[in-house]
This record gives sequence, structure tokens and C-alpha cells, in this order.
Amino acid sequence: MENKLKLIGSKLTNFYKKFNFKLIRKKLLGIKTTDGLLFKVLVYLILIGISYVFLFPLIKMVFMSFMSATDLYDPEVDWLPKKFTFEAFKIAFQGLNLPKTLFNSVWYSTMLAGIQTLIAGLTGFAFARYNFKFKHFWFAMVIFSFIIPVPAVMIPRILMFTEIGNYLKGIIDPNFTMFKTIYPQLLMTLLGQGVNNAILVLIFFNFFKMIPLSLDEAARMDGATSIQVFWHIFIKMSVPIIVTVFLFSFVWNWNESYTTNIFLQSRVRLLPDQLSNFEDAFNTLMEKQNDDEVSSRINESYRMAATFLSMVPLFIVYIFAQKQFIEGIERTGITGE
Repeated sequence: MENKLKLIGSKLTNFYKKFNFKLIRKKLLGIKTTDGLLFKVLVYLILIGISYVFLFPLIKMVFMSFMSATDLYDPEVDWLPKKFTFEAFKIAFQGLNLPKTLFNSVWYSTMLAGIQTLIAGLTGFAFARYNFKFKHFWFAMVIFSFIIPVPAVMIPRILMFTEIGNYLKGIIDPNFTMFKTIYPQLLMTLLGQGVNNAILVLIFFNFFKMIPLSLDEAARMDGATSIQVFWHIFIKMSVPIIVTVFLFSFVWNWNESYTTNIFLQSRVRLLPDQLSNFEDAFNTLMEKQNDDEVSSRINESYRMAATFLSMVPLFIVYIFAQKQFIEGIERTGITGE
């Protein structure tokens, strides 16, 4: 018995010597902890949890868009509908008046985003490359303009545009008004007061600051003007940044509804505005069609389908510009690197 115990102990000792615990520890914890297997598993678990929070509403919305009214009220149906149908998309397409509202939203958001990108680029270039009086004060004002909530300055803006409209009545047309037109938002964008304009200025400022001054000096020694330096050096080097800023501005102007509802007042039917009034449009549509199969009460699947259709243009824009968008984010240091 004693010999058997010694033999077992000897085998355990040999196994312990052959088993490389240091290698296992190195694989699990890594040399710098961040390259260990446990750390990577923890990071992936966190990312999967965060992704679930963001993707769950989107996935639920897509599946509900393909459900019929019967599936929605069937307690046995949770995710996958028993029968896929495009009826919700057909109704949502008509209720949103999609061709017209989509066209209006595209040209309206593109116009404002293009102007805002240009103004933010020029402003960021001036702060990054020039020294002038009260530079730090004006830079602080740019940041301060982002901190102040929009509703706090809306009443002064309404009074200002009312006065401008009253002044222009005697010059242009007695019936002229600044409201129910694109002029207020167009003027604000031109003057650097577009949606979240301060963030876009900071993106350009941060990127232009990283470009060596030697490039400016070399170009000026060759006789280049400030405009030529801005175009041939900064613009051509910052195409990914321009795409990034344009996408940010496009999405923000697309989704902006507070200022648009006050000044534009549905004079131009935009897709997000039509989505917010989708229930009324849906009920009107059903009354015209006299469809007995569809309840006059709004169906949840129709609303989900309309929401999904309003998001599709943004997905398409991102798909075509994702390469420049990701590269622009890396260059501007938005990731914190």
C-alpha cells in the first residue's frame, strides 16, 4: 500500500513538473493583462451586451413590420410571424407619401449639410491656423453655443426673424414672411448656427491642428495665397474628415424637428415630420380606401414599418460612405486615441 502511494505521488509530481502553469497563466492573463484571454472574453461580453441594447429595438421593429394584425395580437407570436406579409410596408409607403417626402428630406438635409460643412471647415481652419484678437474668447463662444439649449434661444430667434420679415415686407413684397420658408434655417446655417455646429467646428479644428505648419510655410514660399493653401493642402488632405462632418450634419438635419416645426411649419413636407403625423395620415388613408380588413385604429406593425422606411435612407448613405466615415473618425481622434 505504501509503495502504491509513493508511486501515485511520484506520478503527480512528474505531472506537475511537466504541466506548464506559467504558460497557462500567460495565456489567461497575458503579459500586460490586456492581451490575455480572460480580458478579451470580458471585453467581448461587454460589447455583446451593449450591442444587444442597441440592436434589440431595431430587430424587434423589423420583425414587427412583417407581422399581420393577427400575429400582433396572437400571444403565441413573439418574434417570428407565422406568415410574413408586406402589407404594413405598402400602407406605410402610402401613409408617409414616401416619394415626395423622401425627395424633400434629401434635398433639404443635403443643402443644409453642405453649407454647414463649408462654414464649419472655414471656421475650424481660421481657429487652427490664424492668430487674431480675442481668438480664445470667440473659441469659447463657439463651445458655449453648444452648451446653451436650443429652446433657451428660440424666442429671441423668433423675434429676430419677425423683425427681419417686417423690414423686408416694404422692400420685397407686402405679404413676405420669414416663417413657413427655408430662409430662417438657411440663414442660421450660413452664420454658423446650424444643428450642433460647434461639434463640427471642433472636428475640423482638431484635424487642421495636426497638419504640420511646414506645409503652410512651403506653400506660401512658393507664392500660394491663403485660399490656395486651404484648397490644395487642407481640403485635399481632409476628404475623409469632410465626409465624416457631412454625414454628421446630414443625419442631424434629417432628424431635427424642433426648429424645423417652428420655422418651416410643414410648408415643405419632410419624412420625419410625416412620420410624427403618421397616425393621422394612416386613418385618413384608411377612410379613403374603406378597407374593411384593416382596423381604423393604427396597427403597431404599420407604425414600425413606417419607422423602418424612414431609417432606410440613412442606412444607404452610411453604406456608401462608411469607408471614408471610419477613416475620418480615426483621423480626427474622436475615439480618444
